[in-house]
Amino acid sequence: MAFTFIAIVGGVLFLFCFFSALLRWNEVRYVKKNKGLPPGTMGWPLFGETSEFLKQGPNFMKNKRARYGSFFKSHILGSPTIISMDEELNRYILMNESKGIVPGYPKSMVDILGNCNIAAVHGSTHKYLRGALLSIIGPTMVRDQLLTKIDHFMRSHLSNWDNQVLDIQSKTKEMTFLLSLMMVVSMESSRISDSIMPEYFKMVSGTISLPIDLPGTKYRRGCQARKALVSILREVIEERRKSQETHRDMLGVLMGNDDESRQKLSDEEIIDLLIAVMYSGYETVSATSMMAVKYLQDHPKALEELREEHLAIRQRKKPDEPIDFNDLKSMRFTRAVIFETARLATIVNGVLRKTIQDVELNGYLIPKGWKIYVFIREINYDPFLYPEPLKFNPWRWLQSLESKNHFLVFGRGTRLCPGKDLGIAEISTFLHYLVTRYRWEAAGDDKLVKFPRVSAPNGLHIRVSSY
Repeated sequence: MAFTFIAIVGGVLFLFCFFSALLRWNEVRYVKKNKGLPPGTMGWPLFGETSEFLKQGPNFMKNKRARYGSFFKSHILGSPTIISMDEELNRYILMNESKGIVPGYPKSMVDILGNCNIAAVHGSTHKYLRGALLSIIGPTMVRDQLLTKIDHFMRSHLSNWDNQVLDIQSKTKEMTFLLSLMMVVSMESSRISDSIMPEYFKMVSGTISLPIDLPGTKYRRGCQARKALVSILREVIEERRKSQETHRDMLGVLMGNDDESRQKLSDEEIIDLLIAVMYSGYETVSATSMMAVKYLQDHPKALEELREEHLAIRQRKKPDEPIDFNDLKSMRFTRAVIFETARLATIVNGVLRKTIQDVELNGYLIPKGWKIYVFIREINYDPFLYPEPLKFNPWRWLQSLESKNHFLVFGRGTRLCPGKDLGIAEISTFLHYLVTRYRWEAAGDDKLVKFPRVSAPNGLHIRVSSY
């Protein structure tokens, strides 16, 4: 009995010493190779601190900042990473891509969204692809073509909600996916939506995961889903080339049907741009739409003011007349609701960059090839920038806060989100038909999670009735 006890204690001590040595070795090997790094810990070999980061989210960052300050090192999502929680430094990093700092999204995201994804390229390639992207989702396209399509879609999607209990999370996810697919491939969308949708959701899930290519992992499923998605889109492209018909949708523009003078894109570039449109819109528009419903439900005064704004628009129009660009510009309080929702729910926690040469930041030398995670979440709750930061207060945005330097929800500089106007148009149109047709109340005590994605694990249920 005594021998067994001693053996167990000895085994525990051995494992403790072994794992302690392993952690220490991982720390030393990075510090030995790279002098002048900021403080912090690197976690386990290969996995780093990704598990703690994804589980603890904001608390992981707060604990690290309390111990090491606002600028520290770690190892997350498969890469050695510098994490910055300093407002001034974050703005510098986002505005200085040409000084050795470029986009540095995780391997899982690049592999699944594609090497030609606009978020993964830089320099002349980024400028070229950004121009192509603006040609299909920029403000001019929203005004001249897309707003009419969005209006028609929302009218249909929000029909027959009366006297139902709905999972608004499911509805906004479905809404965002189907709308983006319709704008991407208008004629083929109804035919391919059933085959694309399950693959698309697996692809999205895999973008934030450890890049471990083993059966059953989110990363493996995401990569397989991308292959299926690419195959479907490539088939559509080939069918269109054979038919030689003109299509007034995003794919048609990118294939050069509308502008023969523009430089042709390769099929790989076209497909990655379309996947980027669908992915970025899905992540931001669906979550913001869902959380806007939740916040408006909990704040009747804001809902009343929003409804008054939209009822005034409807009074100026015929019953079936769609909203136009002038109506969209007049939705001042709606825009404030969208910004406040994005801030309070923190739809975007941060952005990743990568060093392409040794870069000095904050007095430290960051080695070439390291990632920099610009963590902007805490800025959203800074009481000096946003009085009563945990309060849903859309009126604060009526004072032109959107133009302030600390507002980083849509990015900064050359990385300002090209789909900003499209996303705002989609959410605004959704809210227009929601508040002018219906009223709603909570139909369950649903749990919300805000990291690494804003979601309701069991759905967010509302009981809808006619207004």
